[in-house]
Amino acid sequence: MVKSTMVVRASDSLPLAASVDDEETEHALQEHKQQAKLVFRRITPNSEPACSIESGQYTLHYIIADNVVYLAICEKSYPRKLAFSYLDELSKEFQNSYGAKVEGVRKPYAFVGFDTFMSKTARLYQDTRTAAASSHLERLNDDLQDVTRIMTKNMEELLWRGDSLDKMSHLSTSLRSESEKYRKAAQKINFDAMIRQYAPLGAVAFFIIVFLWWKFF
Repeated sequence: MVKSTMVVRASDSLPLAASVDDEETEHALQEHKQQAKLVFRRITPNSEPACSIESGQYTLHYIIADNVVYLAICEKSYPRKLAFSYLDELSKEFQNSYGAKVEGVRKPYAFVGFDTFMSKTARLYQDTRTAAASSHLERLNDDLQDVTRIMTKNMEELLWRGDSLDKMSHLSTSLRSESEKYRKAAQKINFDAMIRQYAPLGAVAFFIIVFLWWKFF
């Protein structure tokens, strides 16, 4: 089932809205909510637009749309298709209601009123059998994206790699630059070696040609 939901601005991780969780849920998900904040901070323009991150008995599913990240913490057994259907509905409603205001807000949780829609929608998705059978969700088998194509990551691996995720891009660029530099250097070395190898023969051949031309012409 969907346990908690967060909505943040992708460009700076500013919280825009979040589900109101009871004390028990808040306590149970404390670590996972901290992990979610780390995920938000590591999202870049090159990040996957949709991803599932496994963490213990829960999975963090998120989508990015129009500079907004929608993330749901769900039980690991909860169907991915339902999780992304839920996030898809949130993104469409949020864009219709607040899309034009997202870039201008400065204070956290400026759209706290969105919780009403999140709570109502989450209830529809709580029972997987009811959700899958609901006429409101009949489009699951037809219209939604193929969730098998959505990347799945492991939270431990993500946290272990840490900020190196961003650094890898710079490192890759640097390596390509260095590789090009060494390639050109290797070409020059090979050319110089060829000159040293064949220059004496060329000089002898040139001398013979000049001698023959002088002698016979």
